[in-house]
Amino acid sequence: MPPNLKRGITYLKSELKTLPSQPGVYRMHNEAGEVLYVGKARNLVRRVTSYTQPNRLSNRIMRMVGETKKLEVIVTKSEIEALLLESNLIKKMKPRYNILLRDDKSLPQILLTDDHEFGQLTKHRGRKNRKGDYYGPFASAGSVNRTVADLARAFMLRTCSDNVFSGRTRPCLQYQIKRCSGPCVGLVSREDYAKQMAQARRFLNGESANVQREYAARMHAAAETLEFETAAIWRNRIRALTGIQANQDINLPTVSDADIIAAARSGERSCIQIFFIRGGSNYGNRSYFLTHLADTPANEVIGAFIGQFYEDKEPPAKIMLSEMPEDHRLLSEALTRNAGHKVT
Repeated sequence: MPPNLKRGITYLKSELKTLPSQPGVYRMHNEAGEVLYVGKARNLVRRVTSYTQPNRLSNRIMRMVGETKKLEVIVTKSEIEALLLESNLIKKMKPRYNILLRDDKSLPQILLTDDHEFGQLTKHRGRKNRKGDYYGPFASAGSVNRTVADLARAFMLRTCSDNVFSGRTRPCLQYQIKRCSGPCVGLVSREDYAKQMAQARRFLNGESANVQREYAARMHAAAETLEFETAAIWRNRIRALTGIQANQDINLPTVSDADIIAAARSGERSCIQIFFIRGGSNYGNRSYFLTHLADTPANEVIGAFIGQFYEDKEPPAKIMLSEMPEDHRLLSEALTRNAGHKVT
């Protein structure tokens, strides 16, 4: 046994008598005080004991134990609280022996605001601090921008800020190119604009086929009465909706809202691919890369990703995985608690 590993095990054994048999989080530090690793436990003394059995440790964990000079624990009321605290501390401290999520930028969403009599259609990032309906996340800003443009064309909704809206005295370019109905200068009533917003919500909530059928009926009715200009307007709106669906089409009839997560590994790096399915539409996919994985099983990688990724993001009702983490039931309970709705 390497001398460093032997010293680390001896130190951890000396700490065992002070540890409670309760759930909690533990932190391992090196001689300089750097946090090497953050972990959770259902039973702290039993979990730390496992680090004193070298034949059951991976090479990565043996190196970590060999560097450990100090152990700190935080007792929690439940294992779920321990899991939530662990995710928070890993994200904050980025310990070098934990599996770390490197690319964790906030993902863009679409927002239909409710805090103005003429709601705004816009792209949104970050916290949901505005009253309205949020749709997403989308995999990239580009996909959101394209979808917002097509939605504006299909439903004639304003995309301007409230300040710009209040300062308008005549219609803007968006109105001229048939991407807005001109609520800023009174060219559409509140009632009709509210109907346009309701149609957009229906489309984004998965009723795309019904909305398109209604638009098609209006187009045919206008054509039958020789109102060809009106028929052309409905045709163009249908094309905009078709464009959105073409980019977001999936063949998963039983899936409405879900994240689909799969892992692939090469050496010490692992790639997590996540697809965002909302309202039966594919909002795109994104790759994330994690490190410190040479001897880490795929299900542990996915478990670490879930804990960090959803620490500040709302999960959908269903998460589909290529590998099931050992503590998947605990993860489900923690996500359900954070989200305020059932997550499986």
